Amino acid sequence: MRCVIARFPFDLTKGEVEQSMSEVTPEPVTGVSVTIGSRLYPVMQVGEVITRQSRRDFTTGEMRRALTRLGFTCHEAPPVTQAPEWS
Repeated sequence: MRCVIARFPFDLTKGEVEQSMSEVTPEPVTGVSVTIGSRLYPVMQVGEVITRQSRRDFTTGEMRRALTRLGFTCHEAPPVTQAPEWS
């Protein structure tokens, strides 16, 4: 499927993305994430691996749309927890 990420066209398949990410250790999730296989990856990490571009070159929204179109499940950012206030 053709996806445009950071103004560059990429022909990606779900299998190619799964294969590219199979040997990559997931970073801690702090924002929007995607399930690939049995692992949860930050979408920006996946974008950097599959496009070979800097994370500054594309947005979370671009990656989320592309990954969703390829059939992956994306997840919202986890809720921010606040440390308890000590009196």
